[in-house]
Amino acid sequence: MKKLSQSKFYWIFLLLLFVLVNIIAGLWPVRIDLTSEGRYTLSKPTRKLLTTLEEPVNIDVLLSGEMPAGFKKLSASTNDLMQEFKAAGGRNIRFRFLKPGEGLNDEQKNQLYDSLSKMGLNPTNIKAQTKEGEGQEERLVLPGAVITHKGRSTAIDLLQGVGSDPSGDPLGTLNRADALMEYKFANAIRQLKQDTVPLIGYLVGNGQPESYQVYDLIENILKKNYAFRILPVDSVPIIPPVFQALIIAKPTTAFSDEQKLKIDQYVMQGGKLLWMIDNLYAEMDSLQRVQNEFIAFDRGLQLEDQLFRYGVRINQDLLQDLNADKIPSVIGSVGGKPQIQLLPWPYFPLLSNYSGHPIARNMDYVLSQFPNSIDTVEAKGIRKTILLASSIDTRLLATPAKVSWQSIETENDLKTFNMGNQPVAVLLEGSFSSLYSNRVGAAERQAFEAAGQPIRASSPENKMIVISDGDIALNAVTQNEGPLPMGMNAYTKQQYANRDFIQNCIEYLVDESGILETRSKDFTLRLLDQKKLEAGKTKWQLINIIVPVLLILLFGIGFQWLRKKQFQHK
Repeated sequence: MKKLSQSKFYWIFLLLLFVLVNIIAGLWPVRIDLTSEGRYTLSKPTRKLLTTLEEPVNIDVLLSGEMPAGFKKLSASTNDLMQEFKAAGGRNIRFRFLKPGEGLNDEQKNQLYDSLSKMGLNPTNIKAQTKEGEGQEERLVLPGAVITHKGRSTAIDLLQGVGSDPSGDPLGTLNRADALMEYKFANAIRQLKQDTVPLIGYLVGNGQPESYQVYDLIENILKKNYAFRILPVDSVPIIPPVFQALIIAKPTTAFSDEQKLKIDQYVMQGGKLLWMIDNLYAEMDSLQRVQNEFIAFDRGLQLEDQLFRYGVRINQDLLQDLNADKIPSVIGSVGGKPQIQLLPWPYFPLLSNYSGHPIARNMDYVLSQFPNSIDTVEAKGIRKTILLASSIDTRLLATPAKVSWQSIETENDLKTFNMGNQPVAVLLEGSFSSLYSNRVGAAERQAFEAAGQPIRASSPENKMIVISDGDIALNAVTQNEGPLPMGMNAYTKQQYANRDFIQNCIEYLVDESGILETRSKDFTLRLLDQKKLEAGKTKWQLINIIVPVLLILLFGIGFQWLRKKQFQHK
């Protein structure tokens, strides 16, 4: 080794060693994630998805060019994730960063933005630095990506449905976007990859809405992502098992035992259910008609015994929350004209996730209207997870519950909002017991057997979601704009995360890939202590300037000393 180090061909040996190390690293790459939360480690479902790709996936990330610091950080995080995707998917992952509209004239840019808007990417107008000393320019930024696979394309918005940070810090919001990024890309690739999609049914026959109120649910979630059919419950002898999930949204008339038996046996056969139930009749139309107040009353749906058997009870009450959406309210009168202001209305609570379940983790508020509270009850073998709940500033109005414009009038009224977080959406998982065990007559049993569905007393491992608000998946309809997105306030145009929540619920029920689990990632935002930073600013500036210079000087002195010692030894 000593002779080699003194040889004039020593540099050739070093070059060959360097090339060999790179070849080995290319054949057997090793990546080490030193972050405690696994920020740069892909989940197992995502890695499995990427390693089983048979055709290339092309990803165009629309975050290039001069942008504010927040968008640059988002762009850098996206690039880090794409590198991880590339390492897992190899040649089948191709990505590039683009500045939308670059090199196009105004007409072509408008066509491009219109096309991206139809895919769900809406531009944000920002001011960005062009060159140092040349001021700023206004430009449109689309914080998203377009993904193409097997001749199909889809778009993802990196900021859509991301909950704002509780402290109001924009960096916290971007951190949440980082945590959800893997899920959004992996889920989009999964949807493009699959050649068949689950069949979802929308059950009707008990007054469920079929008008423009469910336009967003049907057109933008069900038809867009799944095979979809409306299923009249009375038109079939049994609910066909080809439906992988059923949606029961805001029924208004009572269920008969025959209908309940069909639903029960669908669950016993392994069918998934998404219940959205209003136990009490409470509608904005009623309040607007009477102009003052009305009494919310029981709809009489006759579902209490069935839901109780599965593990939950929807209570006969109305939930009010100080953390609520805003509606126009009359605050006084000037010159005989009412003065209207947008104020929080406690009957429209904004719901959050406290359990950390991936269905609703890192999500913005979900808007509800006249929800009831839910209790979980003993059901053998059933695991219960609270998906959505109100804030701690909550109160419950037992039936007969009075609904009025002015439900809070004094300071004492505010003190009654002290009942803590109240569940509104619950996930049930396990083996369900039939409500009709030993209660089915011979004629009914024969009818089910003739239809190819023998009566069962219990289900295989199964799951369902129960939401005590029938309006959570409905959308407002205005005279000028028609159907709005679900969760959008028709007055403020603020859109809550209802669509993302409902979509995640359906996906969790029918998807077996486990991609949704990647939503459970939680990145810690490690910020510098501003007080310590200001106090030690000068010290750290000196360290950053002087230490590198000292290190270079020490290296030079040491190197010279070693050379001198080596030649003196000769």
